[in-house]
Amino acid sequence: MISQTANSIFQRAIEEYHRYDDIDHPINNPYDPESLDHLLYLKCWIDTAQWHMEDVIRDPKIEPEKGLYWKRRIDRQNQIRTDTVEFIDSYFLDQFAEIRADEDASINTESPAWAIDRLSILALKIYHMEEETRRTDVSEEHIKSCQDKLAILVEQRKDLSHSIDDLLTDIQEGKKYMKIYKQMKMYNDPTLNPVLYRGQQ
Repeated sequence: MISQTANSIFQRAIEEYHRYDDIDHPINNPYDPESLDHLLYLKCWIDTAQWHMEDVIRDPKIEPEKGLYWKRRIDRQNQIRTDTVEFIDSYFLDQFAEIRADEDASINTESPAWAIDRLSILALKIYHMEEETRRTDVSEEHIKSCQDKLAILVEQRKDLSHSIDDLLTDIQEGKKYMKIYKQMKMYNDPTLNPVLYRGQQ
C-alpha cells in the first residue's frame, strides 16, 4: 500500500533531518530521482525544514528585519512544497493514464498528492508530539496532555492512510478519477499581486 511506503519514508526523512537539525543542511535523498519514493522523501524534507522555519519566526523576541527574512523564506518554501505536491500528482496521472473510468465514476474532494501532503504533516506532528512526551522539564499534566494528543494524531494517521489507499484503489479500478487543478497562488506572481505590479509601474 502506498500509505505504508509513504509513512516509512516520511519517518526516515524526519529522523535524518534531525540528525543535523539544520534548516540549510543539504538534502541527501537516497532514492532513485525518477521514483515516487524520491518525491515522497523530498516532500517530507521540505515540510520538515518549513516546520522549523515556522518555529523560528514565532520567537517573540525576533527582530523585525530577521522576522521579515524568515517570512520570505517561508513563502518561498511553501511554493516549493506546492510544486512538489503537483509533481507527485503528475506521477499518479501518468500511472493511471490508461485507466478508463466508469460512467458513474466520481471525483474526490482532493487529489492523492494533497492527501499525501496531509500525511507528511501528520508525521511531523507525531514526531514532535512524541518529543514532548519525553521532556523532563515539564509537569505530569503536560506529559499526559501530550500523550492524549499523540494518541489522537496516531489514530488520525491510521484513518488518513486507509483513505489514501482506498482512493488510489478506486482510481485504479475506475470508480473514481483524477482531475488536477494547478495551484494559482496570486501573492507570489508579480503580474497578479497589486502591491507588486503597481510598484513596477
